[in-house]
Amino acid sequence: MSRDDLEARLAFLREAERLKDTLRSGFTAHGARESTAEHSWRVCLFALCFSDLLPDIDVQRLLSLLIIHDLGEVYEGDVPATDQRVDDGRDARERADFQKITAVLPDKLRTQFRDLFDEYTAGETKEAKLAKGFDKLETMVQHTQGENPDHFDYEFNLTYGNRWTDEVPLLRALRDIVDEATIRRAKGEPGWQ
Repeated sequence: MSRDDLEARLAFLREAERLKDTLRSGFTAHGARESTAEHSWRVCLFALCFSDLLPDIDVQRLLSLLIIHDLGEVYEGDVPATDQRVDDGRDARERADFQKITAVLPDKLRTQFRDLFDEYTAGETKEAKLAKGFDKLETMVQHTQGENPDHFDYEFNLTYGNRWTDEVPLLRALRDIVDEATIRRAKGEPGWQ
């Protein structure tokens, strides 16, 4: 390992710090705007909490996908789930930003990170499908526990990410619980008892 290699990795990590200031549309339980870094941390925690129920999964790969998945939002920011469209160009922008932030890394690590990003985006491997499902579930849970504005659209949760949560029995079971909390919040009740 060379000093240049170490400095390149540190430069990448300093740039990734921007995610701490990249705000999402969600609110915390105390009304603060959630950052992308906070979301990324908790989605990793989701995966870790349920990994023992997924015996055929490479947990390190799953966590790697989740740690990488939002780095494409470092420059342009997050697009709220309610505003995302299939053909909105978001995927291309996020990929370009991911290419930019990883450009400083040593070749082998840059390739490894870009491969993980592409795997997550494609959503074809077992781990990528789970990563996408956990990502959606974390967002939905935040919607049910956040101190949201009066006009918040809780009904959105009931269809958000079905493609990713319906495929895996564990994710479907979790979604059922989250859907119940969503319905309570939509009625003006607390999401969680």
